[in-house]
Amino acid sequence: MSIAPLAPAPRSTSWSAVFALTLCVSTLIASEFMPVSLLTPIASDLHLTEGRAGQAIAVSGLFAVLTSLFIASVARSVDRRKLLLGLTSVMLVSGVVTALAPSFTVLMVGRAFIGVVIGGFWSLSAATVMRLVPEKDVPRALSLLNGGNALATTIAAPLGSFLGQYIGWRGAFFAVVPLAAITFAWQFFTLPPMPPQRAAPPPSALAVLRRPEARWGLLAVTLFFMGQFALFTYLRPFLETVTRVGVSPLSLVLLGMGLAGLLGTYLIGFLLARRLSTVLIAAPVVMAVIAVALAVVGRSLAPTAVLLMGWGLIGTAAPVAWWTWLSRALPRDAEAGGGLMVAAIQLAITAGASLGGLLFDRGGYQGTFAASAALLGAAALVAVRASRDVRAGAAEAPTAAPENLAWTEARRPTVNER
Repeated sequence: MSIAPLAPAPRSTSWSAVFALTLCVSTLIASEFMPVSLLTPIASDLHLTEGRAGQAIAVSGLFAVLTSLFIASVARSVDRRKLLLGLTSVMLVSGVVTALAPSFTVLMVGRAFIGVVIGGFWSLSAATVMRLVPEKDVPRALSLLNGGNALATTIAAPLGSFLGQYIGWRGAFFAVVPLAAITFAWQFFTLPPMPPQRAAPPPSALAVLRRPEARWGLLAVTLFFMGQFALFTYLRPFLETVTRVGVSPLSLVLLGMGLAGLLGTYLIGFLLARRLSTVLIAAPVVMAVIAVALAVVGRSLAPTAVLLMGWGLIGTAAPVAWWTWLSRALPRDAEAGGGLMVAAIQLAITAGASLGGLLFDRGGYQGTFAASAALLGAAALVAVRASRDVRAGAAEAPTAAPENLAWTEARRPTVNER
């Protein structure tokens, strides 16, 4: 019997799977940020303080970090299609458990489930996209995923508040369940089998961290997200106390940022194919300039709104560049590298928000915005080294790594071949 060559999957099927993953991202991020606008009714119904209810957000981040560090060891022996469908099922269960939670403990269990999905899904996202589409289309597919992320981030809080007003906080959380079911069905019919591609086990996340190209890139990612969230977390008090906007203008400014972010995730896919290094370096530089400019003109609404739209345009799109960097810097170890990146991002967000809050309380917004600019500037400097490693690796690689190929499925031998 001769062995038939591997045939690439139909292009339409591959992109349908990418769209299914995008819906999964949107549903997942909506689930993650839903508690932001529902803390008060949750606290009242479960007889908690709002601070304690806020742990519903913290616990999901904790489990996202833990899952991201260990998901690679699971992915090495499990068909990635089955793993993604399993994570989507956990998201559905999380919505049910959270909506029906009779106590704080059960609520935390439901939120822990969503943290597991966040850490697992994002750790696998780059490696999965690399299996679904040709290498040249990876940036576009990743920008599509991050577009779903941006859309959900934009609407999650106001949508949760709106639904909570009419159907209660439990109904708002339960609204995620049918979306998760649709996501599961779409992935079930479009995701191809993606078995492990090699006999030798891939390195652990910590083993990947020993590689210089991984260390420099992850340091740049960490500094970037620390700088971004040191400022972003405190935009509302800045706008209310410095720019002095009311609730309606505030909502419009934040909506403008979100819409600019959506535009950015669409446009960046066209830049990354040939300008990845430029984007990795220029994005934090421009955002550092915006941080300084906000501290200077923050008392005027019009220039502040324009600057924040620029912040949203770049800040929302920049993660696409770093996931593309991952696909090129660690093509054979995308699961382990993705886990490290998710852990780095989650920890950086926490550290950046904590640092920004400390400086905001002690010295006002000027100290917070200056720290943000400094961190972003440092991210740009480290990105110079990280992008250099990617160029060197690309020049030395004789052939494309297996993970960079579109997913393939062996054709069954014909009667004559048996």
